[in-house]
Amino acid sequence: MQYFPTDNALIIRHRTELLRIEPWGTNALRVRATQYMDFTGRKRALTEPLTAGGQTAEISILPDGSAEIKNGRLCIRINPGGVLSFFRDGRLFLREYYRNYFGTESAESRCLKIVGREYKPIIGGDYTLTVRFESRDGEKLFGMGQYQQPYLDLKGCILELAQRNSQVSVPFAVSSLGYGFLWNNPAVGKVSFGKNYTEWRAEATKELDYWVTVGDTPRELILNYTAVTGRAPAMPDGLLGLWQSKLRYRTQEEVLSVAKKYRELGIPLDVIVIDFFHWTRQGDWQFDPEYWPDPKAMCDTLHAQGTKVAVSVWPSVDRKSKNFEELFSRGLLIRTERGSLQTYDYQGDCLEIDVTNPKAREFLWEICKKNYYDYGIDLFWLDNSEPDYAVYDFDNYRYAAGCALEVSNLYPKLYTRAFYDGLTAQKPQNGILNLVRCGWAGSQKYGALIWSGDIPSTFEALRDQLCAGLNMGLAGIPWWTTDIGGFMTDNAGNPAFRELLLRWFEFAVFCPILRMHGDRGPHDIAPLSDKEWGGGYLFTGHDNELWSYGEEAFSIMKKQLNLRLSLKPYLAKLFEESRQNGSPLMRTMFYEFPEDKICWELSDQYMFGPDYLVAPILHAGEFARDIYLPSGNWKNINDGTVLTGAQTVRCAAPLESIPVFQKL
Repeated sequence: MQYFPTDNALIIRHRTELLRIEPWGTNALRVRATQYMDFTGRKRALTEPLTAGGQTAEISILPDGSAEIKNGRLCIRINPGGVLSFFRDGRLFLREYYRNYFGTESAESRCLKIVGREYKPIIGGDYTLTVRFESRDGEKLFGMGQYQQPYLDLKGCILELAQRNSQVSVPFAVSSLGYGFLWNNPAVGKVSFGKNYTEWRAEATKELDYWVTVGDTPRELILNYTAVTGRAPAMPDGLLGLWQSKLRYRTQEEVLSVAKKYRELGIPLDVIVIDFFHWTRQGDWQFDPEYWPDPKAMCDTLHAQGTKVAVSVWPSVDRKSKNFEELFSRGLLIRTERGSLQTYDYQGDCLEIDVTNPKAREFLWEICKKNYYDYGIDLFWLDNSEPDYAVYDFDNYRYAAGCALEVSNLYPKLYTRAFYDGLTAQKPQNGILNLVRCGWAGSQKYGALIWSGDIPSTFEALRDQLCAGLNMGLAGIPWWTTDIGGFMTDNAGNPAFRELLLRWFEFAVFCPILRMHGDRGPHDIAPLSDKEWGGGYLFTGHDNELWSYGEEAFSIMKKQLNLRLSLKPYLAKLFEESRQNGSPLMRTMFYEFPEDKICWELSDQYMFGPDYLVAPILHAGEFARDIYLPSGNWKNINDGTVLTGAQTVRCAAPLESIPVFQKL
C-alpha cells in the first residue's frame, strides 16, 4: 500500500488499483478508483462549483499502516489491506464488505476471496465493476429515483440501474443512519440492498466513482447533495393550476374548443398539452399543416386567455423523415453494434437522436425552435426520453459518449439539457420547465418536471406512485407528477374507473403539478385520415376533460381544483424553497419529523411541504382510513376539527375528499 497525500486529497496505489479520496462539498468525500494509469476526469452528476468552505482535507498516515482523510464530520479510513471504513463524528456507519484470506485484520481473514472492489475485465474493453458494503441491521434506505413498486423503504430491494418507460434510475440513497450515498456512475447495472450486504454493479465502466455525505437529518443530506449536483431553477409563473391533456388532440380546432369550454365554465386553464403524432413524421419535429394550419394564431389566442401551450417532442427519427439523412450522415443518431440499425419501432422504422453528442442537441433545439418555439409554444413535453427502445438490449447500442452499457443512464438528463440550454439562450423572463419522462442525478438543474410514465389505471398503480413520488424527492428531483387516473384505461366509462380518477385527482391536488392525462379507451374512434403518416394518422383516446365523466365527478373535481387554486401562494413558497435548498414538495413523514420513530415506518401518508399532512385513498371502496398525527395540533381541512397529535386517528374519506390535516 503506497500513500501519496496531497494538499487536499489522499491518493493510494494498491497493487494495480489507483484510489483517490477527496473533499467534495459539505461533510462529504468523493471516492474514485481505477485500474488505469489515471482517472477520466468526468464529473458526471457532480457538476456544481465547489464553495471555499468545507473543502479542506485532514489527512493522516497512521503507525499501523492505515490512513484516514476527514472533511468536517465525515472520515474515511483505509486499512493496510485496502478496505474502506466510513465514520460520522467518529462512529462507524459503513464499511466495505471484505472476505479475503489475505486481509490484514483478523476480523477480515476469511477464505471466501470476496473483496469490496472487484474489477472483471471485458475482453477488448473496460471492466464490469462490483462494489460491496457491509449491511446494517435496522437500517432503512430511501431515494434512488422511481420504481414501479409499493416499497418506500428500499432495504431488501434489488433495483435495476437502467432507464425504462416509467422507471427512473437516480442513484442517490438516503440512509436512516445519517448518510447519503451517490453512485456517480451512469452505467447500466443494479444495486442490491441485501440483508447480508449491499452490492452495486456497473456492467461496463472505466472507473469507480461514488460520493458520500453525512448529516443529522434527511433535510441536511438533501441540502448537501443538491449543492454538488444542482437544484431546480425558479418555477415559471402560471403553471400551478390545471394542466389539461389527453391522448390526443388531433387538430388546432380541438385544442381551441377545449380551451373555450373551460373559459365558458369559468375554470382557469393554466396549460393545454398537444400530444404525439401532431407531426408529419417522427423526426420532422413540426406540426402537420393540414390539421394545424396556423400554430402561431392558436398560441396567440390561448395566451390571450391565460393558457400556456405545451407540445410533445420525441427523440425518434423515422427513416422517411426530412431530417433523417442529415442526422445519419453526420453521425448524430444512436448506433447499433450488430444487426439492424433500427432502435425504435413504434409506428415506424426509427433510429433515435444521440443527445450525448452536443452537435445533436444543437440540431434538435434549432429545429424545435423554428417549428415550435417561434410560433409561441411555451413548454416542451420530452416524451420517450429514456430513450424507449424497441428492445432494451443495452449491449447493442452505442452513443458518441460510449457504449450504452457504460453511459446510457445519462441520456434523459442530456435530452432535457438540449432544451434547457436552447431556452436559456432565448433569455426567458419567466423561467424554464420541461415535462420529461425520465431523468438522472442532477436532472433537476435543467428544469425537469418528471412524470411517472405510462402506468396502468389501477389502484395498485396509484399506490406505487405515492412511493415513487416520495423517493424521487429524496433523490433530489423535487418537480414530479403523474397522469391523473393512470395512463392505460380500457374503458373510461366504467364507474370503477371514475372512482379511481377522483381519488387520483384528490391526490394530485397535493402534488407539485396537477395534470389531467391518459389514454382513455376503448380505441373505437376512427382516424382522421387513411394515410399511414401525418397528423390525421393514428387513433386517439376518448375525452379526458373535467366534464367528461358525468355531473357528480365534474362537481367533485371542480371543488378540488378550487382547493388547489387556493393553495397557489403556498405552492409558490414550496417551489422557492426547493430552489434554495433542494427540499422536495412531497415529503416523507420523517423528512419533517426525523425524531419521531413512527414517521420512519409510514409509507401511505406524507407531508406536502411543512404544513399539510396528506392521506390519500389508495384502495377501491375505501371511505375511511387510519392516519398518524405527529405531536402538535392538527386541523382537518375538510371539517375544521382540531386534533392533538402523537396519536393515530380514524378519519372519514367520502368520495368527494381525502383526509388532509393542516399543522397549526
